[in-house]
Amino acid sequence: MWTYHSDLLATPVPRYTSYPTAAEFSEDVGAAEMGAALGRVEPDTELSLYLHIPFCREICWYCGCNTGAANRSARLDAYLARLSDEIELVARRLGGRGRVGRIAFGGGSPNAIAPAAFTRLVEQAKAAFGATDPVLSVEVDPRGFDAEWAAALGAAGVSRVSLGVQSFDPAIQAAIGRVQPRADIAATVALLRGAGVASINFDLMYGLPGQTVEALAASIDESIALGADRLAVFGYAHVPHLIPRQRRIDATALPDAAARFEQAALAHARLTAVGYAAIGFDHFALPGDTIAVAAREGRLRRNFQGFTEDEAEVLIGLGASAISQFPDLLVQNEKNAGRWHMDVSAGRLAAARGIRRSTEDQWRAAAIEELLCQGRADLGGIQGRSTIALRLARFAALKLVRWEGSVLLLAPEALPYARVIASALDVYRGPAATRFSSAV
Repeated sequence: MWTYHSDLLATPVPRYTSYPTAAEFSEDVGAAEMGAALGRVEPDTELSLYLHIPFCREICWYCGCNTGAANRSARLDAYLARLSDEIELVARRLGGRGRVGRIAFGGGSPNAIAPAAFTRLVEQAKAAFGATDPVLSVEVDPRGFDAEWAAALGAAGVSRVSLGVQSFDPAIQAAIGRVQPRADIAATVALLRGAGVASINFDLMYGLPGQTVEALAASIDESIALGADRLAVFGYAHVPHLIPRQRRIDATALPDAAARFEQAALAHARLTAVGYAAIGFDHFALPGDTIAVAAREGRLRRNFQGFTEDEAEVLIGLGASAISQFPDLLVQNEKNAGRWHMDVSAGRLAAARGIRRSTEDQWRAAAIEELLCQGRADLGGIQGRSTIALRLARFAALKLVRWEGSVLLLAPEALPYARVIASALDVYRGPAATRFSSAV
């Protein structure tokens, strides 16, 4: 189904979980802008919360997340106490305005903390923000997950869990510093089902050291056999100049660009062949899953958590390095845990960097999101459409895109090129983009 055009994938591009991307954030935007944005929230504005837990029991070498080892209880306790303070601080700024429909816990690994601590955070967030019955989602590391944690998720009413799996192949697991036997993953799935979790996502990766299409296919088949409702199949981004821990990965063993393309194509073909719906360019879901329903109904969205059925226009991030999104503003908390602690303990919002979104930025953000989620976008409100068309001339010549007036449409075979096509709308991108991940 897909044809490999190496020249079209030669330049790394962002994943476009926001526009402008985090690469455009600066210290010109911070706590004052965050406070003003909170003040503009209307009483009936739909909100989502994201709580960042930047700890893991073990640190995987491939990981680009802001996380550290959960090896000191005092460190975890101090972080959780300050996160509790930040929940109250932000809730006071909102003063009861806004309706929280979703609360997501990510990391790191939220299950690096004690189950009782998680329970307290859920109860506090619901009370502070007046969230009576929010959709709860949690990222889980199967390593160390147990019945006590499953019971906590069940009692809290968590309905969505994402498992960090990456690969079932023992040799590949060793090569990326994430050893977890299949039995541990299967046991975690059984515990989650017993706790009433309705939707379980498996994160898998391609482009890993020593990985072949056969190894990826085996991991996909294992995921299907274990009953994954959703799968996110990401291309590994090897950027050791930005993430020092990745220097432990043997770069000479990484698949080349053509092999990565073949692996991405294999994932799409194998999953769609057994009934999973393709969601965007790298997610898949069973037809009855809520994200598949949202995609069919044209309600699929994309934010810092990837493809989602969450339609909230305002996302509030809590915790060190967490990002908040407002229609006219993107803002990130202090990445440095020490400075984040100091800000919150002093009663200050911890926002430290970000970007104001102009009307043009908002138009382009909406178009990029629509293009990635729906495969089409009306560029009628965007300036410089002739420049965009020129940048996409090669894609049009290959029939990967076409125009119907001001509407840009992707052909089905354009899926692996979606991010590159979206980058034609990005006025911030120049010719050099080594800080971004491979285009596929």
